Amino acid sequence: MFDAELFGLDLLDALVVLVYLVGVTSLGVLSGRFVKSAGDFFMPRRFGKALMVTHAFGAGTASDQAVVVAAETFRSGVSGIWWQWLWLPVTPFYWLLAPIMRRLRAVTTADAYELRFDRSVAVLFAFVGIVGLSVKIGLMLKGASALIEASTAGTINTDLAVKVVTITFVIYGMAGGLGAAIIADFFQGILTVVFSFLLLPFVLSAVGGMSGIRATIQDPAMLSIVTPGVIGPFFIVMYAVQALVGIVAQPFIMGVCSAGRTEIDGRYGFMFGNILKRICTIAWTLTALAAVAWYMQQGKDLSAIEPDHVYGDIARHFFPQMAPGLLGLFVASLLAAVMNSCDSYMIASAGLFTQNLYRPLMASKPERHYVWVGRLSSLMVVVGGYLFAQYVPDVKTALDIWFKMAPPLGVAFWMGLFWRHTTPLGAWAATLAGFGAWWLGVAGGFVSWVAGLPLADQLDLVWQESGKAAKIYEPWLILFYTGSAVAACIIVSLLTPQIAPEKLQRFYDLTRTPVREGEVVERPCTLPVGVEPAQRRMLVTLCGLEIPAPSATSVRGFVAGWVCVALLVVGFLLIIRW
Repeated sequence: MFDAELFGLDLLDALVVLVYLVGVTSLGVLSGRFVKSAGDFFMPRRFGKALMVTHAFGAGTASDQAVVVAAETFRSGVSGIWWQWLWLPVTPFYWLLAPIMRRLRAVTTADAYELRFDRSVAVLFAFVGIVGLSVKIGLMLKGASALIEASTAGTINTDLAVKVVTITFVIYGMAGGLGAAIIADFFQGILTVVFSFLLLPFVLSAVGGMSGIRATIQDPAMLSIVTPGVIGPFFIVMYAVQALVGIVAQPFIMGVCSAGRTEIDGRYGFMFGNILKRICTIAWTLTALAAVAWYMQQGKDLSAIEPDHVYGDIARHFFPQMAPGLLGLFVASLLAAVMNSCDSYMIASAGLFTQNLYRPLMASKPERHYVWVGRLSSLMVVVGGYLFAQYVPDVKTALDIWFKMAPPLGVAFWMGLFWRHTTPLGAWAATLAGFGAWWLGVAGGFVSWVAGLPLADQLDLVWQESGKAAKIYEPWLILFYTGSAVAACIIVSLLTPQIAPEKLQRFYDLTRTPVREGEVVERPCTLPVGVEPAQRRMLVTLCGLEIPAPSATSVRGFVAGWVCVALLVVGFLLIIRW
């Protein structure tokens, strides 16, 4: 008989988790029957709007984000929501970005870098992308570890639980590739929404609703959406800039935008899947805020509580007394939140290794050969993520590292998209300068030098948390390394040989030619046979700039995105002040 006591859960809770793990693994393995080629494994282009929405939501949403938002809300109040809402101002741009990625007809993002620049830049992107995705997988496993430990009071062997989660998504991801991940994301996305909202009504009821929270928490800063000196307008703006610059260099975004049947499927999926995530972030924040009030009402010492454990600790206190099986549903949901992101990252990294590093060296092999190379390389990336999770001290530290890995490469993408004169060496310069400036900005000697500048105090150039070493205030650090990358790209591009006009034209023809439903792409980054490049009216062409005039569909969707952003912000403020 299944011994639930061994795992620290009641029998029903344990059965819920077990049924979920077996079910999602079986689903992924069955999906493997549809994988006939590397294209089927890495980039199946057959999904409609509903599955693209849940895929975008699932790929971008994981329990580590709930951990960080809850922890920062516990520390500083509702302004902690910005640790995931930093992407909120960027969300309307996803409507514009999705068709560009889809029209490239690429299998991986590195394909697009090779098309625009050359193979060396594609290899650079592949290496950095694989490392970045491995870090992200480690970040999510670290967050899952914190939640499992807290929600079961340590009765579950956390290391064993994380290994089980890892093995599960590796099995179905290796079997079915991105198609299996997208199908699994549909069901796991539903569980992730459940995970986000399941706890909130119980905690709110226990503390007397929002009025009880306001009566208990007397510090007005805890109920402010911005925290002067920590999370203010400058912080929000610069993190949003970092998010927009870096989003194109997140390797899994190609799948989020391009696995749909048409580009409109990618538009809807990318933007509205992420709007759903912003709604869930509100639930995480309110749950953590209610937890602070509950701790205070219980007379607990807040300084003795580990912030990373707040979300799971509240779940452990409330669910068992509410109904049998609820804690099991919560644990299954948080596992789903991890797995529906890790699977996409694993496949994206395997695609980079197989398509952009291995296939060029080992050409003319059967398609099944490349499928198996992708499966094995995905396993290696996950192992790297697991080791990173063991190394990094906490979830927020891992998040800070991951935040900064994509923007240096993102600068090269945006510059290449909008400026004809961007060269391969310019792309290299942007990447190296960005990473170099990041490294310099966290070096102790440089921080001390900045602290001694005449206007350092007035501009808040240096920030120091209690008990920690001084560091460059994050918004200034973002401005420093992003600005360095842009400047290096421009200077080096002006001084190095330009790309052949016909190569550039092929890139721009792809980005401007809409995808037809049912079109067949015989080779990555090529127009289908018989399709003529579209002629687009240009908005700006001065000094080599390439900015097309937006279509009516683009304008309508972009405006709709901003309406959604405004409604979310206003709605959240009304809830806090209601």
